[in-house]
Amino acid sequence: MSFNIQVGPELGELCPEYVGCAVLADIRNTETNTELWQEIDAFIADYRSRYTIDSIKEMPSIEATRTAYRRCGKDPSRYRPSGEALVRRTLQGKDLYRVSTVVDLINLASIAYGYSIGGFDADRIQGDTLTLGIGREGEPYEGIGRGPLNIAGLPVFRDAIGGIGTPTSDHERTKLTLESRRLLAIVNGYDGNISQTVACAEFIQQLLRKYAESDGGKLIKF
Repeated sequence: MSFNIQVGPELGELCPEYVGCAVLADIRNTETNTELWQEIDAFIADYRSRYTIDSIKEMPSIEATRTAYRRCGKDPSRYRPSGEALVRRTLQGKDLYRVSTVVDLINLASIAYGYSIGGFDADRIQGDTLTLGIGREGEPYEGIGRGPLNIAGLPVFRDAIGGIGTPTSDHERTKLTLESRRLLAIVNGYDGNISQTVACAEFIQQLLRKYAESDGGKLIKF
C-alpha cells in the first residue's frame, strides 16, 4: 500500500513555498549498527570542522522551518524543530542519542541537510492519506518521549484518526520500533528547495540500502 500525502489549505496558504518528499520502504530495524555509527562519527567530525553554532542562522532549511513556525503561531525557540535541535546538539559538541538503526540514519540525514524529517512505522498509520495542516487548541498529541505536547500552531501531519507528526516531535502511536517492517520518512522542505529536499530523501534511501537490509523503497513527491 502506498500513501497519498497532501498539503492542506490552511498550511498551504501560510507556507506556499513548502515542498515535501517521502520515502516508503521495507526495512529491517536493529538496535545499533557499528558501520553506521562509524559513518555518523566521521560525518560529525567533518561537520564540526566546517560549521559553528553561529552558522545555524545561515542555513536556509533551518531558518525556513523557523519562519513557518512563526507564521503558524508557534515560537520556534520554545518548540524547536528537530532538524535544528540535532544540528545544535552536534555543533555544541554533544553526542547524538542512539535510538535504533533506522532512527539514527534519519537523524544523520537531518543533520546533513538541515531538514526536520518525520520517521513513521507505515503499518501503524491509519488509512492511506496524510494531510499536512496546523495543530488546534486542545488537540490531543503524545510526543515520543515527551508526553502530552501542545501542538496548537505547529505544522502537523494527520492520518485518518489524528496527528502523527510535527517537526518538533513525532507521535508515540506511529513511532519506529525494532519490530517495524515498513518505514515512511517525510522530508519537510519549508525552504521550497525541491532539489535539496529530493537529495535528502535519496540520501535516506542510500543509507537504508547500506544499513537496513532495504532496496531503498520509492520516493513520493508532494
